[in-house]
Amino acid sequence: MGVLLTPIIPRKILRLEHLKGKVFAVDANNMLYQFLALIRTPDGQPLRSPNGEITSHLVGLAFRTTRLIADYEMRFIFVFDGPPHPLKLQEIEKRRIQRRKAFQEWRKAIERGDYETAFSKAVVMSTLNREMIKDAKHLLDLLGIPWIQAPSDAEAQAAFMASRGDVWAVNSRDYDSLLYGTPKLVRYLTISGTEFLPSKGLARPLLPELIELNTVLSHLQLTREQLIDVAILIGTDFNPGVKNIGPKKALKLIKIYGKLEKLPLNIQRQLPSNYEEIREIFLNPPVLRKYKIVFRPLDEDGLIDFLCGKKGFSRRRVKTLLERMKRVYLRSRSRILDEWI
Repeated sequence: MGVLLTPIIPRKILRLEHLKGKVFAVDANNMLYQFLALIRTPDGQPLRSPNGEITSHLVGLAFRTTRLIADYEMRFIFVFDGPPHPLKLQEIEKRRIQRRKAFQEWRKAIERGDYETAFSKAVVMSTLNREMIKDAKHLLDLLGIPWIQAPSDAEAQAAFMASRGDVWAVNSRDYDSLLYGTPKLVRYLTISGTEFLPSKGLARPLLPELIELNTVLSHLQLTREQLIDVAILIGTDFNPGVKNIGPKKALKLIKIYGKLEKLPLNIQRQLPSNYEEIREIFLNPPVLRKYKIVFRPLDEDGLIDFLCGKKGFSRRRVKTLLERMKRVYLRSRSRILDEWI
């Protein structure tokens, strides 16, 4: 879910063409949840293989990723979440409760034939399990796209990679990577250009957003540590926020008082007792410091066997994937030859 910073964060709206040739560290779990939420039948059911396994996440991963690679020459390193920090377990349980509630409301909407409401509830009831993540990693291997298993939060690992210059930016819809110190965050790397808002029952147009940490801190006149304090006041995945304090009020308080320790006592009493630990999670998270980024060749036979043979994809659609990735391979090979000539 991440921290709600939207009202106070300056951003630059781009077109996909502006990001041509860039390399991104992708918050993999975040992206897979997006696919699970939106790639569904009209009544809100996820896509499934002939034996009943959910495939919505694989459809999105395969077709959107290869389209961005083939048409815009982007490169992706997917970063998967590791075991959650103990402080995150409360937030995870809250999400489980929300999903169970959404499922019950979805069933009632289906029974009365209200498919619009059913779809809106289905968007928030998605669950990503170990087998689905395993399938996603296998698909990436077959496509030759690298992935990294983070020791804990994927956004922390992605931010670390961006800060080292191994990728141009982090790609996620959440803002947490800014708190973890990524120099650049890109939101909404999407082909369709729309996002469904369950609370409003409508879709809104989307364009890629570039958010640069230095610009954010300069605009808000904060340090990164102070931005983290703003987030703690609002609420993060590791703590609930202070009641009746949203992004704008939190920003105002930190700009006036400087840090959490100097806030008025009536607000300090509502802070989590372990806020210093939460700060430390963002400032010094566990990350993998030694990792390999290798873009491998496409496994054509393996891809056909996995997607067509095991997951029920049509050969016509998989042929589209193969043609895209072969085009990428030929383009890369041509560049290598040009360098030697």
